[in-house]
Amino acid sequence: MPELPEVETTLRGITPHLVGNRVAEIEIRESRMRWPIEDEVLEMEQQEIMSITRRAKYILIHTQTGILILHLGMSGSLRICPHEVELKKHDHFIMRLDTGMEMRLHDPRRFGCVLWHKGDITAHRLIKNLGPEPLTDAFSAEHLVTTSLAKTTTIKQHIMNNKTVVGAGNIYACEALFSSGIRPTRAAGKVSKRKLTILTEEIKKVLAAAITQGGTTLRDFLREDGQPGYFKQQLNVYDREGERCRNCPDTIKRIVISARSTFYCPSCQK
Repeated sequence: MPELPEVETTLRGITPHLVGNRVAEIEIRESRMRWPIEDEVLEMEQQEIMSITRRAKYILIHTQTGILILHLGMSGSLRICPHEVELKKHDHFIMRLDTGMEMRLHDPRRFGCVLWHKGDITAHRLIKNLGPEPLTDAFSAEHLVTTSLAKTTTIKQHIMNNKTVVGAGNIYACEALFSSGIRPTRAAGKVSKRKLTILTEEIKKVLAAAITQGGTTLRDFLREDGQPGYFKQQLNVYDREGERCRNCPDTIKRIVISARSTFYCPSCQK
């Protein structure tokens, strides 16, 4: 599943091709996504794209009349290409620009979404209850300490909860917990203030580093130009079960927390 760095990388890639240009035509080739793509998205036609922003893993394309909400789901990706390029089987949503270029949503598993919204985006049902963005001052050590108080859920579950902070998905939660020296099974309420302060900074660092490297390609994610992200080469624990820890002679272990594969070093993480 594309996580926050992959979504941010995609946003930065498509923005120069879209902002300031006009939507010439919208084509819905397959409406059966996570939620049906409604014909109201056709209101984008002939509208200028004013800006593109991100909230959590939602890409928000702003026009004069409304906002297109995109989510890449489990296997989605966005491509920018000339109109002449042959369409792929799972190109479900096409935005044609007056420049002759197109943005195509490719999603074999169809867990992504394409929604149209008018009005205050912060009031949308998918947006209004989200926690702070991890790379902003709103996500602070004080915030993490406060939200962790008396929590019996594991620290990994806590930081992956979008009400705590958005974007600390499975890969990056494993990595940040490793670099913080915190075992993922520890109850959030049992982690010290000092460790939570370190964890806050490590979440910020690992996400920023992944964005710099263009995201992590594991199975489905490719950037908007079709090139892979390179952060996988820097992973310390994720998907390294049985391999030697990069910091000590012990080997990386794999367990399952909330149906998610979780990787950690038994010696480095307590």
